Amino acid sequence: MAKVKVRYVCQECGHESLKWMGKCPSCDRWNTFVEETRHVSTGTSERSHVSISTLKPVPVTEVEFLSDERFLTNIGEFDRVLGGGVVPGSLILLGGDPGIGKSTILLQAAYEICKSYGPVLYISGEESIKQVRLRADRLKSLSEDLFVVTETNIDAIVELIEEMSPRMAVIDSIQTTFSADLPSAPGSVGQIRECAAKLLDVAKRKGICIFLVGHVTKTGSIAGPRVLEHMVDTVLYFEGERHHSYRIIRAVKNRFGSTNEIGLFEMEGTGLRPVDNASEIFLAERSSGVPGSVVVASLEGTRPLLVEVQALVGKTAFGGTPRRMATGVDYNRTSIVLAVLEKRVGLNIQNQDVYLNAVGGVKLDEPAVDLGIAVAIASSFTDKPIDPGSVVIGEVGLSGEIRSVTHLERRIREAAKLGFTKFIVPRNNMKKFHYDDGIRGLKIQGVESVAIALKIMLSAS
Repeated sequence: MAKVKVRYVCQECGHESLKWMGKCPSCDRWNTFVEETRHVSTGTSERSHVSISTLKPVPVTEVEFLSDERFLTNIGEFDRVLGGGVVPGSLILLGGDPGIGKSTILLQAAYEICKSYGPVLYISGEESIKQVRLRADRLKSLSEDLFVVTETNIDAIVELIEEMSPRMAVIDSIQTTFSADLPSAPGSVGQIRECAAKLLDVAKRKGICIFLVGHVTKTGSIAGPRVLEHMVDTVLYFEGERHHSYRIIRAVKNRFGSTNEIGLFEMEGTGLRPVDNASEIFLAERSSGVPGSVVVASLEGTRPLLVEVQALVGKTAFGGTPRRMATGVDYNRTSIVLAVLEKRVGLNIQNQDVYLNAVGGVKLDEPAVDLGIAVAIASSFTDKPIDPGSVVIGEVGLSGEIRSVTHLERRIREAAKLGFTKFIVPRNNMKKFHYDDGIRGLKIQGVESVAIALKIMLSAS
């Protein structure tokens, strides 16, 4: 016998309550609780009678070793983010804003997989098969091994996958699927959790790679319970400004590769085109001799990325509260840098408006860009331009010291390829610095504090 129980579940974080509440005590969101009905068994579970004698632990050395076989999508940037290709039997979640290109990149990848390895099943819950055909025609991704179907019932989807046994399956999107065993609406916490669990089971049993398309909330996080991101093997985020043609796929979780890896794409009429030299793209329209502009070398996963950081400092109008705005860089770290500049360096910016921007729509969250932010702000405040051939690298501490960063040589080599010859780096990194053919002849100067770095950069202008 099964007993019916009612629970109220927050649709933002998955918090459960016995009664409805206006504000979630876990994520502090308002009006997010939805009633869900569950059937709880009150009798003896049938599973308790199942023999488990076959489930015996074995030494890890005796487990059959499988080579790291991967399916290459022939989309270089996409394979890079995935860690070198698609791993059979993996469950991958791809999230992003509406219209940013999630379905486009997956349809392109599906075409490449079916062309090289075998059939691919594309399951759409939001579009008809005619709409999918129109997009495939525009992307030149037509193949007899690419099968499309419109279905939202998770049991029917699992049956299709098991019957067909494709090399790869795409579920577009997980928020549209539902299980008939649950009375709640599609997209609710219970439905997403149940549907993801069934897809995870079939992916591991059959060795089929399954891509899940996930909607995002207004804050930019993937909609649904956080457990969804814990269940999958890889979580990819699609980033990019609506008014820019460039898109970035960022891996925030990857059991088969490096995390925080990024891939850069350009949106064109025929789909998403991989961009090989990302740094050159971000610096293509840079203006030299303008105060407040500096180039920083950020490390995204294993890729060094050169980005221009711009700062604009101006006196606050009418003596009001100064404004602090940051686009593409972390606001909290920017506040720390501003405090260090005022307390440790002596810049009187407490009555100045400060605007920061990472050019190109990229988001920089690495501490190694701190010194670049400080130099850009000081350059704009003093109205002195920075040498256009310089790159600034370093993390800023609260006492004004410059702390060491990782993979300094790799960052410098990438900048040298683009013609940069002068580098301001942490002094501690110079103790174990290795010179090679790609670095010799460059002017690399180690600094130990923000004050010294600003003195060097501003006096050279």
